[in-house]
Amino acid sequence: MPVDKLSELTSAIPNEALQEVTMEAAPGTLTPEKVKAWRDCGVNRVSLGVQSFTAAELRQTGRRHSAETVAHDVEMLRDIGIHNFNIDLIAGLPDQTRESWNESLDWIARLAAPHVSVYIFEVDEDSRLGKEMLLGGVRYGAGVMPSDDLIADLYETAVARLSQMGIPRYEISNFARPGFESLHNLKYWQLAPYAGFGLDAHSNIDGRRFSSSDEMAGYLADPLQRTTDTATVAAEEHFFVGLRLDAGIEPTPEEWTRFSTPIEKWTHAGMLIQEAHRLRLSPRGVLLSNEILEDFLL
Repeated sequence: MPVDKLSELTSAIPNEALQEVTMEAAPGTLTPEKVKAWRDCGVNRVSLGVQSFTAAELRQTGRRHSAETVAHDVEMLRDIGIHNFNIDLIAGLPDQTRESWNESLDWIARLAAPHVSVYIFEVDEDSRLGKEMLLGGVRYGAGVMPSDDLIADLYETAVARLSQMGIPRYEISNFARPGFESLHNLKYWQLAPYAGFGLDAHSNIDGRRFSSSDEMAGYLADPLQRTTDTATVAAEEHFFVGLRLDAGIEPTPEEWTRFSTPIEKWTHAGMLIQEAHRLRLSPRGVLLSNEILEDFLL
């Protein structure tokens, strides 16, 4: 987005109560002029889509940056006064090994990142890679995809090593030094109200969920038109979203009763942990979170 357009947008937002303004950016696209302009627009947090710090993995994903590019960007951000930044990593990329994964984690330590997101690589069956994997082929990296067991090991390695660096997990995919947790993401996981603006933007206000058009023509024709999501059930969301947090949730008495079957099932299996009035995923449960959370969608 051109800086003048960003400035025009942010000038319309009352900024006296702003706590966190995040800009997402691709490594290698930052310039001192651009970052200074972001800062002047109120941006105080930048999320870098790094994915990996190793050359072989970056080539497989079509990324053009290098580890040194990321280090340069981080230094630039700090020099200009933006000390709060996130680094995205992906576990399960083609060609990824335990050694290459640890190399990426070494860079996290070297850069002293305050926040790290670790996502599991998901293959769309309709993509070139997905179709090739279904056919048992080797093109597009299909022949060098890590096994599910290895990907689970990579994730658990990240949890252990990041914790040792002082960057503990606070949500399934997110890790932060104390005080650097993502405020806007916490709003989603804690079901706090939020307003979304733009194409296919979603909002949650006064217990109502609604979204704008996901088609450009429809959105431009009526940017203020909203579609209400009537399928959302607050109790289901409390579990489905809240259990993503390491702190877990405190179900209401009604919820303990309503969801007694899946709670008992997964607690007995060692995937959920009950502590006083709270409920959270166990370390093993985190690895099977999708299957567990789906049981709370009645």
